[in-house]
Amino acid sequence: MKAKFPFVLAILGMVGGVVISIVFGVNEGVFKDRIQAGLLKNEKIQSIADEGARAEKMKVEADKNWRYYQRYHFHATGVGSMSLVLLIFLGFIQASKTQILTSSYMISIGGFLYPFVWLFAGIYGPEMGRDQAKEAFAIFGYMGGVCLMGMIFATYLAISKPLKAPLGEA
Repeated sequence: MKAKFPFVLAILGMVGGVVISIVFGVNEGVFKDRIQAGLLKNEKIQSIADEGARAEKMKVEADKNWRYYQRYHFHATGVGSMSLVLLIFLGFIQASKTQILTSSYMISIGGFLYPFVWLFAGIYGPEMGRDQAKEAFAIFGYMGGVCLMGMIFATYLAISKPLKAPLGEA
């Protein structure tokens, strides 16, 4: 099970990205309505006295917060797919089980958690402010670094260790 868990995480990451895209297609308005409701609660935006300036600021912020939901979709599917390919590649490297598991867990945990910085920024950004939301959930952003370190370790293993022979070859 220890060796399968990274694969499960990579697939779950891709599933999360696909599921949110399906929800986009079924009812994009749910997200956009949530963004508008959050912007109406944003004290900084609502304190803008000029009605036109406030409306323009809300439009800009709504577009940028909508983009965060889209980034979650892009990163969850993309990083999840890349993680899965790297996990399969690691199976061809003749390294110790500990080295393979270490790299696998770094890639899969980091790759699974990283996209959530964008999802949570999209959810909480309208009311909190985009920068504040990204800072509040920065730990998920740092997980991208964990994934990257796992990739670097996998690259080191691929360079320094021999690859297993393909099936049918001796």
